[in-house]
Amino acid sequence: MIISDDQIQYQPADGDESPDEETLPTPARVPGGARIRARMAAVQAIYQWRMSGTDVGELILQFAQAQRLRDLDREYFEVLLRGVAYDGKALEAAFDKHLSRPASQLDPVEHAILLLATFELRDRIEIPFAAIINEATNLAKVFGATDGHRFINGVLDATARSLRADEIRGRR
Repeated sequence: MIISDDQIQYQPADGDESPDEETLPTPARVPGGARIRARMAAVQAIYQWRMSGTDVGELILQFAQAQRLRDLDREYFEVLLRGVAYDGKALEAAFDKHLSRPASQLDPVEHAILLLATFELRDRIEIPFAAIINEATNLAKVFGATDGHRFINGVLDATARSLRADEIRGRR
C-alpha cells in the first residue's frame, strides 16, 4: 500500500530535525525528472537501510514524513528500494565478480549505487543498459567520492555484459 505524502504528518521529537539521521545529504538542487529523483532518493534510502538496518516500510514512512518523496516517481522509488532489500545478496553476487576487492570493503555510497543499478540491469529490462549505467555514474558524481563514478562505470559495464549479453550483442 502506498501512503501519500499528504496523509502523513511528521511531529519531530524535541531537538529532532528529521526522522532519518543516517541518510546522505540531499543536494541543494535536485536535477532531472521524476525517475532520476526517485533513483537519488533510493540511493539515500538504500544507504540508510544498509547502515542502520531500518525496516524498508519504516524507511518509506520516514522519507514520506520528511517530505522527501515529493516531486519524484514514488512508485519507482519503492520498487527500487524493495527490490534491493528483497534480493540484495543475489544482486551483490552479480557484481561481486567484477570487483577488485570484497564487496564488504566498498564505500557505502558506491555499494548502494551498485545494488540499485544491478537491480535495474537484472529486473528492469525495459530500460536500456546504457541508460542505467549512465544514471548510476551520475549518481556517483552527486553522492560518491571524487573518482567513484569511474569505478561505478567500470563495474557496471562488466556486470551488464553478463546480465544483458543479448542486448549488448544486438547493439553491435
